[in-house]
Amino acid sequence: MAYCLGHRTSLLSSTAQQRTSSPRRPACSATPAASIPLSAPSFLSRPMLGVASRHAVRPQRGLKCYALNEDTNFSKEPRVNVGKPFDGNTQYVKDQEAYPAGSQPSQNGPAPEGSPLASLQDLDEYPGDFKRRRWITFVGIVVGYACFYLTRNSLTYTAPVMVHDQALPGVNMIQIGALTSIFPIAYGFSKFASGVLGARTSPSYLLAFGLMATAAVNILFGFGHSMLWFSVCWTINGLLQGVGGPCCARILTSWYATKERGTYWGMWNIAHNLGGFTAPLLAGTAARSMGWKWGMWAPGIVGVTVGILLLLALRDSPEAIGYPPVEIVEGKAQAAGEEDQPKESLMTLLVNNVLKNPYIWMLAITYFFIYVVRQGVTSWFVFYLMKAKGVADAGAAAVRVSGLELGGLFGSLLAGTVSDVLIARDPEGGSVGKRIQVVMAYTLGVAGMLAAFWASPASMPWLQWATVFMIGFFLYGPQMLIGLCGAELLAPESVGASQGFLGWVAYLGAANAGIPLSIIVNKHGWNAYFLSLFVACGCALLLLAPMIQAKSYVQRQAADEDELKLKGA
Repeated sequence: MAYCLGHRTSLLSSTAQQRTSSPRRPACSATPAASIPLSAPSFLSRPMLGVASRHAVRPQRGLKCYALNEDTNFSKEPRVNVGKPFDGNTQYVKDQEAYPAGSQPSQNGPAPEGSPLASLQDLDEYPGDFKRRRWITFVGIVVGYACFYLTRNSLTYTAPVMVHDQALPGVNMIQIGALTSIFPIAYGFSKFASGVLGARTSPSYLLAFGLMATAAVNILFGFGHSMLWFSVCWTINGLLQGVGGPCCARILTSWYATKERGTYWGMWNIAHNLGGFTAPLLAGTAARSMGWKWGMWAPGIVGVTVGILLLLALRDSPEAIGYPPVEIVEGKAQAAGEEDQPKESLMTLLVNNVLKNPYIWMLAITYFFIYVVRQGVTSWFVFYLMKAKGVADAGAAAVRVSGLELGGLFGSLLAGTVSDVLIARDPEGGSVGKRIQVVMAYTLGVAGMLAAFWASPASMPWLQWATVFMIGFFLYGPQMLIGLCGAELLAPESVGASQGFLGWVAYLGAANAGIPLSIIVNKHGWNAYFLSLFVACGCALLLLAPMIQAKSYVQRQAADEDELKLKGA
């Protein structure tokens, strides 16, 4: 079997008379010598890339033949013109020997063997260069988002040094608390706004420049001496931080098909843990050893450096480097005369594609309750162990809950993989529904582990650590998969808006885990606190139940296309 990358335009040869007459013919064929004479020099030399004339050579049987755009390249790997976008003219042809010279592939119905490929899924194996570029992109969004977390958490580990700095007499714990309260408000608004406004912007550029901007704000923070300066800088940092998540979601959904997206989305989710792990090591160590200013400057310098690398390395999608998309979205091709139609406005995009979708609202409110549980666990477990279980001090209690993030790392990785396996077993079923089923199972696990932690005796710290580990395992799976479901429910141009909306509602849930839960604990005790978390889990399950058969946007478009073909027949 051979693979061919060809061009719709005529094949260039050493003379104008040797051009092919078929505009759909690929750049190489099973019998190229039948249409282009061979000569001895053609086997001995090859013109430099970019030269108009090309010599034809017969590919060896069994050799994978690739040619991109105007270059004929009989080699084992495709030559990709990096930076030259895929514009619909480049043809990817499978099994060239089944595509006779001069034949015209059908435009309708499933593509026959040997016809131009609409997406990379039609290949038995992704080309090596594509896999390399995709891996670079994936590592880039993981490291990039981890750096967003680093510049987000830098103040947390710098603030203790600031409070004891004699050069900052006006800074105390109350003022630091005010700074940390400003940030989530700005961040929640930013995530929503950037998801909507970013729909018309290159996600790779927005990610890179957003990271460099938030890193620059960290550096500027270190030059301040007043609370006004610190407040302004940290508010701006919150407004910039919301760029990261929606951009990474758009890039990841462009490079990974539905059948594998859950696994890689879960792997990308470790950026949260990576950034959270790096922040105390870098910011905390720098602040203690070189002064609080370096606690802000060090993450800022790292962020600027990584942002520059992202700007050079990332590409929005496979089409940006000359490949077709990883999966075809049926019914989205524009007819002649429609290409010049104006695009939807940002408000129309938000309202029609996001806010009018009932599944998005169900996911958003589910996210609200999941974040109530998550923030309720992270904010109150230490107090619960000290007040209700009699743990001696905050340090000992912190050790018992330290397994939360570690469990979340494993849980999110497994959740994505399990959802991909379920989709592979039943490709005709609703792919979003399969992921929802995993979310529901994980949510039941959260409720069960909360009950186990509630019942665990204070004399068994190892059991409490293990139950907290499992709470993190089950809690971070839904947190990761709900965002993925929101991305797959909508068209590619609406992914950023959906992530922004879901993130905004989620942080409203996190905010409601603060004062409301504190009132519940003070008035009704810790039993009421746990009952509130159980109610949140139950509400999430009720909201998820109607979506267990939900299909992705790609599946719905394919079904609509098939229905139109049946009506036309």
